[in-house]
Amino acid sequence: MPATVSLHPLLDKGALQGAPGFTGGVLVCACIDRPVRVKVEGDVAHNHACGCTKCWKPAGATFSIVAVAAHDKITVLENGDKLEVVDKTALIQRQACKGCGVHMYGPVEREHPFQGLDFIHPERFESDGWSPPGFAAFVSSIIESGTDPADMPAIRARLTELGLTPSDCLNNALMDYIATWTAKKSGVLKS
Repeated sequence: MPATVSLHPLLDKGALQGAPGFTGGVLVCACIDRPVRVKVEGDVAHNHACGCTKCWKPAGATFSIVAVAAHDKITVLENGDKLEVVDKTALIQRQACKGCGVHMYGPVEREHPFQGLDFIHPERFESDGWSPPGFAAFVSSIIESGTDPADMPAIRARLTELGLTPSDCLNNALMDYIATWTAKKSGVLKS
């Protein structure tokens, strides 16, 4: 992989490890003064490296690390007055800190298979142990952010080496979940 392409600071160091029994923690933005603090009860689910152009990424990163948690398990503890929705028309209502720009949580509030879930960046937890990424999604989208298309084979090879199967959508389990929800909603499948 070209030396100039950073997948993500944590991924560049190698495969991430979780800890059994992680019970949640507190996400903290990057502000020194009055940081936003958000409590997440329980471990995260569907953690992945995401190449979309909407997710927050640390400086120099090509991918974000993003997971979901149940909406009712998210509580803003401190400095919620610093949060604002990045794009009110988007499915994921990403709440970003106005000071540093870090996306703290993003609920899905309208009717959708992911309604009731909040997208979070687990790297912002104060403590380690959260479930590590298990796949890479929207990989081709990094081209839209300026990655040289010639770098894609090496990037996909590195993601695969890290155990993060690259996909240009979500992983199979999530795509099946979306299709099942849609089929039940339309009446093609019965509950």
